[in-house]
Amino acid sequence: MVDTAERERTLASRVRLAVVRLNRRLRAQADSGVTLSQLSMLSCLRNNGALTPGELASREGVQPPSMTRVIAALEGIGLVARRKHPTDGRQAIVELTELGSDRIEREISAREQWLDTKVAELTTEERETLSRAAAILDRMAST
Repeated sequence: MVDTAERERTLASRVRLAVVRLNRRLRAQADSGVTLSQLSMLSCLRNNGALTPGELASREGVQPPSMTRVIAALEGIGLVARRKHPTDGRQAIVELTELGSDRIEREISAREQWLDTKVAELTTEERETLSRAAAILDRMAST
């Protein structure tokens, strides 16, 4: 007989694998030429507006040197720009360029179109279950 701890590990494994597989399929829908770390940072700037590199690193859960490399790479291809901080001369502000904003919008659109098609194939009951699961996954990711 399977004990409760084993069922929980199995559920955790199934959820992890499903999320990884879905993420992989979503990534395949738009070939942007940017890495996942870069795409995540672009999304963060889209959702939060201009931020300092330290704020970006904190929000993305990475070390500042890693964020500096991501910023430099995106700046090099024109997707983000740095400007002086308005009140702290030691800091910079990172913001999306028009090209960066267009790129992230295309990424989101391509992925959501694919996902919309897949969700439309589900039954009403499955969509309701998925809605509840999305709220739970979002809560888990936020803590």
